[in-house]
Amino acid sequence: MKHLFALLALLGAVSLGTPAWAQEAATEPVAVETTSVSAEVATPDAEAPAGEAPVAEAEAGTLDTGDTAWMLTSTMLVILMTIPGLALFYGGLARSKNMLSVLLHVFIIFCLMTVLWCIYGYSLAFSGEGLFVGNLDKIFLKGITMDGLSPNLATIPEYVFVAFQSTLAAITTALIVGSFAERIKFSAVVIFAILWYTFSYVPMAHIVWGGGFLGADGALDFAGGTVVHINAGIAGLVGAYLLGKRIGLGREALTPHSLTLTMVGAALLWVGWFGFNAGSAGAANGQAGLAFVNTILATAAATLTWITGEAIFKGKPSSLGAASGAVAGLVAVTPAAGFIGPMGSIILGVIAGFVCLWGVNGLKKILGADDAFDVFGVHGVGGIVGAILTGVFAATELGGQGYGEGVTMASQVFVQVKSVGVTIVWSGVVAFIAYKIADLFVGLRVPEEEEREGLDITTHGETAYHF
Repeated sequence: MKHLFALLALLGAVSLGTPAWAQEAATEPVAVETTSVSAEVATPDAEAPAGEAPVAEAEAGTLDTGDTAWMLTSTMLVILMTIPGLALFYGGLARSKNMLSVLLHVFIIFCLMTVLWCIYGYSLAFSGEGLFVGNLDKIFLKGITMDGLSPNLATIPEYVFVAFQSTLAAITTALIVGSFAERIKFSAVVIFAILWYTFSYVPMAHIVWGGGFLGADGALDFAGGTVVHINAGIAGLVGAYLLGKRIGLGREALTPHSLTLTMVGAALLWVGWFGFNAGSAGAANGQAGLAFVNTILATAAATLTWITGEAIFKGKPSSLGAASGAVAGLVAVTPAAGFIGPMGSIILGVIAGFVCLWGVNGLKKILGADDAFDVFGVHGVGGIVGAILTGVFAATELGGQGYGEGVTMASQVFVQVKSVGVTIVWSGVVAFIAYKIADLFVGLRVPEEEEREGLDITTHGETAYHF
């Protein structure tokens, strides 16, 4: 526990206070096409720069069938990256006796979060003007009709925006599964997921994208570096500490049972991530194209960097390293995809590849937590790298789309660091409380004999394989 609180105290310090000069500079909009969720939702009433046709269309509230088709496609791609992508990626990393358990955790969380999103999550995240959370004006999707356009992206139906955002909420919560895999009770997963989603994901989505204080400060998060990856990574790290290490860790081999499935899952994640990143442009436009290209390049660069690092330090490049490197690149480019240039995305991928390789090796040993599938080492660390460097590579001098009037690289990076700090503290505190509540009601960890036998048979009464 002392490692957990030391980490939160150290990283949380960056969130304390914002000088007036940084607040004034950060409130200026970035000089890019602001049809992305991260830009337009944060300043819904801001006056758009002249000559931006997509924004003008949005203000007019005119349905665009091309934008709608792209957002429906993007929504399906994010579903693909969750089930089966993330499920297979994690399932392959588990031991065979826990394969179905991991798949079911991801599957059920996806189902649960999408339902809760439509009951109250969407309303709290994207209606109202609170600093931390919205309101319940659209609870149960009240007032939304088939012909109604989204107030956030007004060239598409609001139902499409609801659906797209529901998939982001679902995969964020499902990412945490990889940290406490192979030893947690199924009932505890459900209780934790509901609490953490309600009090961490939903508020962070509002704070960054829905008109909250970080969006107002000018924080750049195109598709979820803070809201998704750092948020989930910190919650995973807290869970790894609270559940303790898996039985036999360090004394016996806890090797992945199918790296083939992990590679398949990684490939599906990469494909689905185009919906995640390019879909966050909110339209079928040039910014979506930029995000698409950056998602290719950063991912490829991080993969090559990771396996190069493995070859140097371990003597052999591995398929697991390639899959992990790809995810690291995807994570790091997520907050930056629509704001930086292609060459910047390559450099970002190279940096993320090396830093995340250290995150799942050196940093993991320092922290001493059994983060089973390296949720924090890849998503947490990669999200932090990507979120901060977004403020750097957005500069026009480095090929990015530029800053708003009065915004400098230093002031933007300050805002980015602040957003990282806020996310770390918020998610860490909420996760700790949510785990403790689940522990109080049902207990977090399965008995030792059940863990040794495997969760597939002891919790679900079935096995993935019959030999």
